[in-house]
Amino acid sequence: MSYQSEAQLEKNLIEQLVRQGYEQVTINDYESLVENFKQQLNRFNEKKLNGQPLTESEFSRFLTQIDGKSIFDSAKILRDKQVFQRDDGTLVYLELMNTREWCKNNFQVTNQTTVEGKYKNRYDITLFINGLPIIQVELKRRGLDFKEAFNQIQRYRKHSFRGLYRYLQMFIVSNGVDTKYFANSDGDILFSHTFFWSDAENNRVTNLSEFASSFLEKCHMSKMIARYMVLNETEKQLMVMRPYQVFAVEALVKRALETNNNGYIWHTTGSGKTLTSFKASQILANESHIKKVFFLVDRKDLDSQTLAEFNKFEPDSVDMTDDTSKLVTQISDLTKPLIVTTIQKMANAIKKPRYEQIMKPYQQERVVFIIDECHRSQFGKMKKLVDNHFKQAQYFGFTGTPLFEVNKSQDGRVTADIFEKCLHTYLIKDAIHDGNVLGFSVDYVKTVDVKVDENDKTKVKGILTDEVWMHDDRIQMIAENIITHHDRKSRSKGYTGLFTVDSIPMLIKYYDTFKSISHNLKIAGIFTYGQNEDNEGDGHDEHSRDSLERIIKDYNGMFGTNFSTDKYQGYFADVSKRVKTAQIDILFVVNIFLTGFDSKTLNILYMDRFLKYHNLVQAFSRTNRTEKATKPYGNVVCFRNLKEDTDEAIRLFSKTDNVDDVLMKSYDEYLQLFKAALAKVKTLALTPASVDNLKCEEEKQEFIVSFRDLTKYLTRLETFTEFEFDPECLGIEEQTYQDYKSKYLRIYEEVKRGGGKESILANVDFSIELMHTDRINVSYIMNLIKNIDFENEEQRNKSVKDIEDEINRADSEELRLKAKLLKDFLQKVVPTLTNADSVDDTYNAFELEERMKEIELFADEVGLPSEEVQSFIQEYEYGGFVNQQEISDAVKLPFLQKRTMIQRIIEFVAEHTKRFS
Repeated sequence: MSYQSEAQLEKNLIEQLVRQGYEQVTINDYESLVENFKQQLNRFNEKKLNGQPLTESEFSRFLTQIDGKSIFDSAKILRDKQVFQRDDGTLVYLELMNTREWCKNNFQVTNQTTVEGKYKNRYDITLFINGLPIIQVELKRRGLDFKEAFNQIQRYRKHSFRGLYRYLQMFIVSNGVDTKYFANSDGDILFSHTFFWSDAENNRVTNLSEFASSFLEKCHMSKMIARYMVLNETEKQLMVMRPYQVFAVEALVKRALETNNNGYIWHTTGSGKTLTSFKASQILANESHIKKVFFLVDRKDLDSQTLAEFNKFEPDSVDMTDDTSKLVTQISDLTKPLIVTTIQKMANAIKKPRYEQIMKPYQQERVVFIIDECHRSQFGKMKKLVDNHFKQAQYFGFTGTPLFEVNKSQDGRVTADIFEKCLHTYLIKDAIHDGNVLGFSVDYVKTVDVKVDENDKTKVKGILTDEVWMHDDRIQMIAENIITHHDRKSRSKGYTGLFTVDSIPMLIKYYDTFKSISHNLKIAGIFTYGQNEDNEGDGHDEHSRDSLERIIKDYNGMFGTNFSTDKYQGYFADVSKRVKTAQIDILFVVNIFLTGFDSKTLNILYMDRFLKYHNLVQAFSRTNRTEKATKPYGNVVCFRNLKEDTDEAIRLFSKTDNVDDVLMKSYDEYLQLFKAALAKVKTLALTPASVDNLKCEEEKQEFIVSFRDLTKYLTRLETFTEFEFDPECLGIEEQTYQDYKSKYLRIYEEVKRGGGKESILANVDFSIELMHTDRINVSYIMNLIKNIDFENEEQRNKSVKDIEDEINRADSEELRLKAKLLKDFLQKVVPTLTNADSVDDTYNAFELEERMKEIELFADEVGLPSEEVQSFIQEYEYGGFVNQQEISDAVKLPFLQKRTMIQRIIEFVAEHTKRFS
């Protein structure tokens, strides 16, 4: 049986969409698209225009008003009314889309639109709302990796999605069997940000026909654009919600509008609860009969990260001060239906008599409380106080780890006691299956010979805790174990580790032990100290504040900062930033950072303590945020026997008896997968030299996929402490593996340089980040620059020098090419920045300016117009080859000089593109 062709797939989808009510239109080129938009704009705004369509000159002016903007700004224009002055001077308010009544838009579909400019591209299927292209669908025939369609869209985005195509909100890629969707963006889009659709029970909808029936149903598609996309103001990018987020918001809003009952959402840690809960808050705040929506967080969670997260969705929505009067002022402001505040400030506002006059009117009003991390006991204590004041209050909670009978709070409560019914679940096994979080690889390292049951009350706690766990030899052995293996676990220190212990004295002892051993790790510690703590009996004379002062002093010496315990909040924020940019190798903690802290670069948790149920899963989950292919799972190393507790917690929060969905395979299992992948590589090319004999592109493609899988399994093996590149065990010499890798990279370079869009390899996923493990790359340097305190001159100068040293040490080819650019940026531009400036935007503008200078200088040297040189570069960037005939036609010199000049131009184009791409 032959594969269904791409053309047949396209034909079937269009026929289905027409049956679903889309109008099929023929739009052959960009001019047709603009003409169609004019007709649809007039049709959609017929009443606002009083039946008088826009004239040619009016439409031209309106097009100028809305065209040529960034993707982000175009998305804002799409959702706003446009004030427009007609030729006779009257003002009209034109709409591009009805964002409240989604079905009342006009829906069209077209296919095979050709857009010609410098390059000619033909787009598969485009969906329109009121004449604007809103969704682009790219198809590949069944049997092909649909990531090829994703890579094709990346090319289109770079070279031909201009003009009204800036209004594209979303892309869909499919090979008929697998289908995913993702948001458009002005910046890079990662494949990890593409999502499968599913139903309310988290069953995937991957077949294209089923996907079209549900996701592309007209009203649903329009609702996804209008309600379930988020404009992230901080990063100026579009975000589209994942299916479980959409269903959770729908369930919560339905419960709030149709009943007076409470409810909670159980979505696993790391699945984007903040966005889900905030979106639900926004929707309810727009309901006229709900007077206020209070989004409550615990004060200890309201760090700089949470502030930034909320402000992405609603700028300046969070008041970081402890001043309750500011909250009360917000409550009295009738224009503020949505308020983000802390549990503690809300309690103060209710209790204090001086706020009574403002708070009293809300006693009988309809208000909604949305509580983040609602498994915490803090809100349970406060609910009675809130109930007594807000008689018509409704409560909705969000948690990744609900409280049940087995893990109920100290006061005996379970989550359902307060929030009644679970409205939607998205469990950790679901999130791992969907690739939204990573699974865990857990190592148990035996450090004592006796089995210890921490819950056995008949044991003498002092003997177990102090004499066994705190024994000098044991602490020394664990410290040496971590130092020996951390480099491998962290992928050459590209990632950060947390080390959690069960007390402050233990943390200090570990910190001092690490300091006494020779190593090159950057370590730090953080904890909260008691003002009047009692040191009697712990064998530790130093007050914990003094210990923290020592740790902070070391930190200041390492990073050129000036913190102390008096500036604790500043220290906390700085540590948080440096963990997120992998500048700290290991951070020692007791409880801080074990909940509510998200960092993609954190991939190791060392544990010398007992944790159970929600506390254990919350701690493990610090490591499982998705990143690049070099981070296949979260690493957990336990120095106590937590196997039973781990399995019990995972069974509870996955609602399953099978822990294999969450815990990764063993070393031996990955070793077998590696050997199977190696056998496949050797079947295709017995030796590295025989890779050169792969003549046709189909054979090369098979080799790429097979070697990519081999490297993927090697990456997993390398994180295990028992791994050594042993040829007898692995079945391949390390040098042979490296030789295969060289051949792989050579094919990759060939495709980049000369394959162009005609090559079937052009859209193959080479997973090139798997092949390079350089810690110090351009992305790492840009993160360091973003971390600079631009307004502290002394610290800024030290940071600039440190970053220059990092650049000088780098062995990444990509970074070496950009070294001068980055150093110039550090010297010329960084001193002019403030903390409010966007480093990315400023650097991109600087790079573009430097690029144009280089082109103009070279053009002047070779006596060609700069536009012509730019044209050669664009051709090379897009197709991967230099058009020698075009260059030859442009160069007017005698034959020998001409040949030399052509070669010089070709070299410049290739080298310039490599540096600036």
